[in-house]
Amino acid sequence: MPTPPTPLSKDLKDTLSKITTASITTILLKKGLRNVWMRGTRPIKPGQGRLVGRAFTLRFVPAREDLATPASWSSPISTRAAIEAMPEGAIVVADAMGVTDAGIFGDILCARMVKKNVAGLITDGVVRDIAGVLGTGLPVWCQGAAAPPSVAGLTFVSWQEPIGCGGVAVFPDDVVVVDDDGAVLIPQALVEAVAQEGTEQERLEGWIMSEVERGVALPGLYPPNDEAKARYAATKK
Repeated sequence: MPTPPTPLSKDLKDTLSKITTASITTILLKKGLRNVWMRGTRPIKPGQGRLVGRAFTLRFVPAREDLATPASWSSPISTRAAIEAMPEGAIVVADAMGVTDAGIFGDILCARMVKKNVAGLITDGVVRDIAGVLGTGLPVWCQGAAAPPSVAGLTFVSWQEPIGCGGVAVFPDDVVVVDDDGAVLIPQALVEAVAQEGTEQERLEGWIMSEVERGVALPGLYPPNDEAKARYAATKK
């Protein structure tokens, strides 16, 4: 069976929860990673907040008539079986290949995920039974809703293997941060560096915003020149 993701330490999770996805993409851009934002991952409703967690991956492929049937929902390789393997606190990232006319999960599956304390669901596809999904309280980022079931357009094939979601490669044990701007992937090897650099960047940008609010012009302030850096350093002493 696929291995569950390693739990993220509380300290790392708390630190990353204070760093916006916008800041994370900037940090990763400086490290040469441009393709980390998952296209189509929009919050299903406002105010879902920011989530941080290890990726638990699901993979769908195009529907094939002999495999994508309602009977497949009872198979050992099914979304139902995958849900039972989801650990507490994981962020489920589902590769639905951008398909928007077949809902991968509905209210019953999302309700079970809530009972298992799954942190949230991210997909480049859509959900169905949207009123019921909203009623479960599970935070979801997706491309919207569609009435047809997943088997109308997709075949579920596996969980906890490398996938592509919204054009981004996601591996089990990578970390996902998601907020109102969508979902961002942090490669496992860079998590601690991003947490450290992100904390400093949020502090710096908070100071820059305070300078803007008191009327300071942007040239030399954002990005900061040597004089601005010196003034910022003085505030940290």
